[in-house]
Amino acid sequence: MKPKFKFVDSRLSKIRRANLYRRLLDSRVSGPYITIGGRRLANLSSNDYLGLGLARPARLQTQSSSRLIAGNDILFEKLESALAGHKSQQKALVFPTGYMANLGALSVLPQEGDLILSDELNHASIIDSCRLSHARRSVYQHNDMRDLGCKIKKKARHKFVITEGIFSMNGDFAKLDEIAEMCQRHGAILILDDAHGDFVAGRDGRGSASHLGVTRKVDVYISSLSKGLGAFGGYVASRSEVIDLAINISRPFIYTSALPNFLVKIALANFASDRERRRARLWKNTMRLKKGLESAGFIIDSKSQIIPIVVGSEKKALDFARYLSRNGIFAQAIRYPTVERNSARIRISGTAWLTDDIIERSIDVFENAGKRFALT
Repeated sequence: MKPKFKFVDSRLSKIRRANLYRRLLDSRVSGPYITIGGRRLANLSSNDYLGLGLARPARLQTQSSSRLIAGNDILFEKLESALAGHKSQQKALVFPTGYMANLGALSVLPQEGDLILSDELNHASIIDSCRLSHARRSVYQHNDMRDLGCKIKKKARHKFVITEGIFSMNGDFAKLDEIAEMCQRHGAILILDDAHGDFVAGRDGRGSASHLGVTRKVDVYISSLSKGLGAFGGYVASRSEVIDLAINISRPFIYTSALPNFLVKIALANFASDRERRRARLWKNTMRLKKGLESAGFIIDSKSQIIPIVVGSEKKALDFARYLSRNGIFAQAIRYPTVERNSARIRISGTAWLTDDIIERSIDVFENAGKRFALT
């Protein structure tokens, strides 16, 4: 079987031969100057036209342009190195949002003649990214390994399987152990969007692949900094050549301004914080919520911190959410097109912030709501 990423090396070689290879220059900007490799240079590449981005205190400064144009603040290198190690990958690349990280990865890897296999319940950002790709697309039934097994046999130059780790509206885990084995058998590249599993599930919060024991069998990780890490932005982590290719041809990375420095600092600080204590509190709170809701008569099928209460009709879900609000609980009604018609639900998220009192009051309100709307 040929190496999975030989095509990436070929594309990078073509870029180098054409003298088009881009690399990030680690730097530090200060007013009209930029420091690169220990040399202080007059900065004529900034788009901070009015000088407002750097007119703030250092902790609140922003970068005015693409990291390839205006310089690559050394904070990015620190964060990306930490994220790569977190996912047991060689390199990582930060994007302004998780949505753009999906666009960035799926515009770089699958090309014309390739095949993308995507779970039917994947997030909108994955769906949009697949649609924008020049590759063929095939949607397999949710977590259905028989359906994926049939569709992965289709002929294609390269095959890519993309799935969420924890599905954001169902709260269930992808069958990553089975998917990873299937990808290895068919030479497919496994891309995992771990936005809702990252920093939450697995050993040391390393994510859903760690939780299911397949960390090193995932080829490309896409994730968020704004959920489990409580910061902002998104990132891709993979082999060095994949990240180098993204730096060179990923339009969502090249043609947008960098994440503001103070947000990078927040991400670094949160990464270095006592996340394990908070993670233990999260799972304790989540288990209390689930047990309380089950005792109140609700059927809870979630294995994660995302707890859906399926109501059915869109109107009933809205009425249910309004009842919760009137009784001091904010939990949104999720309706079509986010979920299928007549499968509207109330989406509950367990967090480390919840106190015992809040959990008990919430369970009481849900119990009354369940009776009022004939759900329990």
